[in-house]
Amino acid sequence: MTAITFTVDATDGAARTGTMVTPHGLVPTPAFMPVGTRATVRAVGVDDLEAVGTAMVLANTYHLMLRPGSQVIASVGGVHRFMGWTGPVLTDSGGFQVFSLDPRIDEEGVTFRSTYDGSTVRMTPESAVAIQEEIGSDIAMILDHLVALPAPAAVVADAMERTLRWSERALAVHRRTDQALFGIVQGGVDLDLRAESARRTAELGFAGFGIGGLSVGESPEERGIALDAVAGLLPASRPRYVMGLGDVAGMLDAVARGFDLFDCVWPTRLARHGKVLTSRGDFSIRRSEFSIDQGPLDPACDCFTCRRHSRAYLRHLQVTDELLGHRLLSIHNLAYTLGVVGGARAAVASGGFAAFRREVVAGRGSDVRTGGLR
Repeated sequence: MTAITFTVDATDGAARTGTMVTPHGLVPTPAFMPVGTRATVRAVGVDDLEAVGTAMVLANTYHLMLRPGSQVIASVGGVHRFMGWTGPVLTDSGGFQVFSLDPRIDEEGVTFRSTYDGSTVRMTPESAVAIQEEIGSDIAMILDHLVALPAPAAVVADAMERTLRWSERALAVHRRTDQALFGIVQGGVDLDLRAESARRTAELGFAGFGIGGLSVGESPEERGIALDAVAGLLPASRPRYVMGLGDVAGMLDAVARGFDLFDCVWPTRLARHGKVLTSRGDFSIRRSEFSIDQGPLDPACDCFTCRRHSRAYLRHLQVTDELLGHRLLSIHNLAYTLGVVGGARAAVASGGFAAFRREVVAGRGSDVRTGGLR
């Protein structure tokens, strides 16, 4: 028995909806996970997350192992009690954050300097599992080796092989029966390497599979090709998670290819810079034309922010750097993102996903991630 179960409820071409059952509740898929890096989604509370329909959040192993420390979290009853969130939690392994710190990588693990105090930190596949077991998440990710793209084929192949060896080591030490361990597929945008990584990772028998090493410099077209290379090689009965993907066009593209879980800081990071995601396209609330605009951010949205506050007020909060502005825009951006994913679930179930995807993308115009921010 695994700590989670996953059932595919409906399909529409390669796109699918499903239900993931975890020790802390159900997650309907496709699902977007807001990123709670330090056991908090920046600027919003757990009540806000519940109000916008969040089913599952992501927390960051790298940051939590350094502050406050996984033992502290374990001593207060685990990450759910620590942050006051009753729903499911996925923890990444910290591999992406370590990658950004230019670590020293060897066969046993990685060595890097803490961003908090500069001290030397060592992480191995075994310690990454142990830390996540102490944190107490519902889903833990293995420690993987990823590289920035583009990269020489030999470098990508080396990282893929090391990730496979680290996968075996992580499985060997994982003991917590109420926590699922996910493997990670690597291979860059090399189709043969991706396929080999997917096939061999699937053979190891993980409870689910993350697609790593993307959103690190490849084009959307390259990402799509890489996803196509692995989708048919991963068990249909297990959830498939595209790590670090959270823009609307990108998620819908991945859903169309048969993927289920997504995460990104994108909606809340944009909000803190005054950028608004809407069904009619994205814009900056700081624009002077909104100074006396009494309309909502998005007339099609029924989130708390759009029901209660005008563009004029929200612009005022942003230009005066009031903290409330970060919260209110984050609530809206999360509500919009989660609403699109919820719409995708309904569209797949009704057999209308392709039309839904076209309508959403056309309504937004150029996606913000590819330079369409107005």
